[in-house]
Amino acid sequence: MEPVFRSLEIAARTVVRVTGTRITYHGLHNIPSVGGAVVAINHTSYVDFLPAALAVTQRKRRLRYMIKAEMQEVKAVDFLIRHTKTIPVDRRAGGDAYAVAVERLREGELVGVYPEATISRSFELKGFKTGAARMARDAEVPIIPLVVWGAQRIWTKDHPKHIGRNKIPITVAVAPPLVPTGTVEAVMTELREEMTTLLHGVQQDYPHPVGEYWVPNRLGGSAPTPDEARVLDEIELADRARKQTDDH
Repeated sequence: MEPVFRSLEIAARTVVRVTGTRITYHGLHNIPSVGGAVVAINHTSYVDFLPAALAVTQRKRRLRYMIKAEMQEVKAVDFLIRHTKTIPVDRRAGGDAYAVAVERLREGELVGVYPEATISRSFELKGFKTGAARMARDAEVPIIPLVVWGAQRIWTKDHPKHIGRNKIPITVAVAPPLVPTGTVEAVMTELREEMTTLLHGVQQDYPHPVGEYWVPNRLGGSAPTPDEARVLDEIELADRARKQTDDH
């Protein structure tokens, strides 16, 4: 039953209702009703985990996310992590979390991962890390491509939050499962191509006002291009490294 997870599901649905957020789902039948799978999700927002998780609940399943281990320093979050089978990832010892994730998959769980690792400032897909493919291969489970679109309007990098009753539409689309055969690189290439096709299809049906910060440059928005976003990411990483050096 997992009472803590159940409470979170009720809270999530309440938040969606109170804010007037309209979530449209496509391809939910592609989420398996039983058995383990890696759910690969694009990353444009601090809140895109919520519509992705709600999509999975539509199939009466639960999504086990991998989360930065630093979040355990917050007592309330640590409580939720320990009671929802969330998988903390210590970047200094990532192998431990990887082993836990593979075990969860073998147990028949759905494990949610962000192949891009960090939020995309361009709102296009960034380069992918190999974790999703390696997990799926080791656990012998499929990968489910899933994209969330519209959540970047609520809260994303470099822009103010828009929390409240904004009635922002969000689309979640799911593609058919990918069987991870071939090399890790081949699997990641196939996954990225599938998610790109899925994302572009969702974007075609979503209104994109010209010049809006949350609209990709390719669609007439003022978001940085992927190359410009890459430079901003590098500056952010350099600033973070400098602060860590200063702290020591």
